[in-house]
Amino acid sequence: MHVYTVYMPRLSTPEKILRAARKLMDSGGADAVSMRRVAEAVGITPMAIYRHFPNREALLKRISDDSFASVAQGWEKRSKHRDVYKGLLKSLEQYLDYAQTHPNLFDHAFSVRRDDARRFPEDFRDRQSPTFNVIADKLAEGMERGLFRRADPWDVAMTLWGLGHGLIALYRAGRFNYDEKQFRAFYLKSLETAFDGIKQ
Repeated sequence: MHVYTVYMPRLSTPEKILRAARKLMDSGGADAVSMRRVAEAVGITPMAIYRHFPNREALLKRISDDSFASVAQGWEKRSKHRDVYKGLLKSLEQYLDYAQTHPNLFDHAFSVRRDDARRFPEDFRDRQSPTFNVIADKLAEGMERGLFRRADPWDVAMTLWGLGHGLIALYRAGRFNYDEKQFRAFYLKSLETAFDGIKQ
């Protein structure tokens, strides 16, 4: 009988720092992420963090950037549905999934004013947003195939994103008397209504 040992790759110090900071963010929001708390979680001194991240803002930005990249991969997979319309709806549903799974990270990424935030239209048209690119590209594909009315796909993508984000923000602010299941149904129905307005 052979016994196999599975060796997990060791995390580098920056990876450990990011993992610890992400856990703090998930549990207590951006205010909970301090260099001291992260250092304690990793087992290093606070000064050691500065060898990898110049300041707290850089650490928070990296958490957001990594999260966007991960979400974009999921959006890309869902958007590849053979039905362009359903691919778009699935991608925007994942935006809700992200908000419900990581509410503190969602708030920091989209509801707090940040100097380094991407701004519409220039940054988005320059394809600096991995998540937004998925929606704009899918809309452009639908327009090219005659499924959607011709328009600027970037403008339409921002309109859809604004609708989805606005509903989620209102729900998180307690403005809906719905449980999560009821809100999800309302959210998707609202997006379907918006899609009806751009269909050919």
